[in-house]
Amino acid sequence: MARIYARRKGKSGSTHPIKRENPDWMETDPKAIEKKIVELAGQGKSSSEIGIIMRDQSAIPDVRIATGKKLMQILKENDLEPSIPEDLKNLLNKAKNLKEHLSNNPKDIHNKRNLQLVESKIRRLAKYYKREKKIPEKWKYKG
Repeated sequence: MARIYARRKGKSGSTHPIKRENPDWMETDPKAIEKKIVELAGQGKSSSEIGIIMRDQSAIPDVRIATGKKLMQILKENDLEPSIPEDLKNLLNKAKNLKEHLSNNPKDIHNKRNLQLVESKIRRLAKYYKREKKIPEKWKYKG
C-alpha cells in the first residue's frame, strides 16, 4: 500500500517476535510488574516511556506476555488512563512546535506544508477516536 502524502511505497514499522512465552531469565511475578507500571504512570510517564523503561531497566521484553494484560488495560484498571491518547498528544505537540517555528520564520514554505499535513493527521485521528469513544464528541482541534 502506498503512503498518503508521498508517491512511494513503504515497509511496515516493526514486528513482534514469534515466541509468545516468558523467557527463563525474566521475572515472572505479574503483581510486581503491574505495581511497577502503576508507579511509573504515577510519575507522569507516558505508555511508550513505561514500555521502554520496563524493557531496558526491568528486563521485561513484553508486558502483555508477562502479565496477560496490555499496558493500557493495566492503566485503565487503576484509573491512570490519559485523557487524550498518546499518539494524538504527540501530534498536537508537533503542531504547536511548528506554529512557533512559523511565527519566527514566516517564509518557511516547507514547514507550512508540514503543518498542514500534521493538522490533517490530527483531524483524521480525532475522527477515529471520537468514533471509538476515546475522546469526547465535542472535542475539536483549534488550529
